[in-house]
Amino acid sequence: MTTTPTATTTPDMDALKARLKATWMAGDYGTFAKYMEPGALEILAGWKIPPGTKVLDVGCGAGQITIPAARAGVHATGVDIATNSLEQARARADAEGLNVQFDEGDAEDLSYPDASFDTVVSLVGAMFAPRPERVAAELVRVCRPGGRMLMVNWTPNGFVGKMFKAIAKHVPPPPGVPPAVLWGDEATVRERLHDGVCDLKLTRRVYPKFDYPFAVPQVVEFFRQNYGPTQRAFAALDEGAQEALRGDLEGVFSAHNRAGDGTTSLESEYLEVVAIRC
Repeated sequence: MTTTPTATTTPDMDALKARLKATWMAGDYGTFAKYMEPGALEILAGWKIPPGTKVLDVGCGAGQITIPAARAGVHATGVDIATNSLEQARARADAEGLNVQFDEGDAEDLSYPDASFDTVVSLVGAMFAPRPERVAAELVRVCRPGGRMLMVNWTPNGFVGKMFKAIAKHVPPPPGVPPAVLWGDEATVRERLHDGVCDLKLTRRVYPKFDYPFAVPQVVEFFRQNYGPTQRAFAALDEGAQEALRGDLEGVFSAHNRAGDGTTSLESEYLEVVAIRC
């Protein structure tokens, strides 16, 4: 028998967006991202964005791509939903004397005119917005014809995908929202980035540097304290359930740890998306 979907399968978008904003403002993303920034610098270098290019960084966090791009002479703008991350990014830019624009905004409804940017990038940011078809349309819209859209998206079967699967076992995600890691699935990305895209190259890679100078249990605790999704998941559970989640996460982290010296070097697969705007 076929059942008809009910209104309960469609999330209350205002409530969901408020929840997502609270999630990404939990913890301390600037501190969390310090260990990801060396890898971000390698990825940025590989993109070869020329000085003078107008770049939009969607889901910019505390500026892990935006700020080094500005150092290299790029005209950079960052946009994010998390007010506190933007405050950290502005403080970093000011401390270095960099002219960077950081805006609070939504990847599904960007406040910029059509064809405003030469290059639009997103380092594991835009993938977390709940309506991916709107994100795809906005990335294309604000990119000029002939410009590039560059994304780094965690894959479903890589470390981060497995981490979110472990979290979902204990704290189910909101109904009606596709998993963020589908942005790391080639077939899904081809469906989403179809209209307005003349060329699309998808490459699976391993995040260049995702290293911590301490052991797996301490890394899990670091995530719990500083990474919003992990912090919110633990906060939703009682003490016993927290320990069960911690054990599952330590298992995932250990399975993807390349280090054998008591430190942690996470092997984290991502999908690199390189799209050309028609």
